Amino acid sequence: MPILEDPKTLPQFIESGQKLMGLDLGTKTIGLAVSDTMIKIATPLETIKRSKFTKDTQALRAFEETHNIGALVIGLPLNMDGSEQQLTLDAKKFGKRINGRYGIAIEYQDERLTTADA
Repeated sequence: MPILEDPKTLPQFIESGQKLMGLDLGTKTIGLAVSDTMIKIATPLETIKRSKFTKDTQALRAFEETHNIGALVIGLPLNMDGSEQQLTLDAKKFGKRINGRYGIAIEYQDERLTTADA
């Protein structure tokens, strides 16, 4: 499955009844949110304490199977000017590793001002 450049293409990778899972990658935890099947509303689900990549992905896989996940949305912590920082690069690397291991469609979402929007 691809890492999507254009979010408009995401629906073609999600089967009817599947949901999106959002990941907020921190250095110590991974925040999880799951959408409804209409992909309209996301609800916070749980926080995973980060460990090693393999353990983190095993926990994510369990949530994927339990919640019928069709694709992942990974938050990208960009600087306000749009430039990347180390956390941005870490999020992209995590996405590539997950995609390589599990082959699930992934979209990156710019996180700038999302807290202000909420």
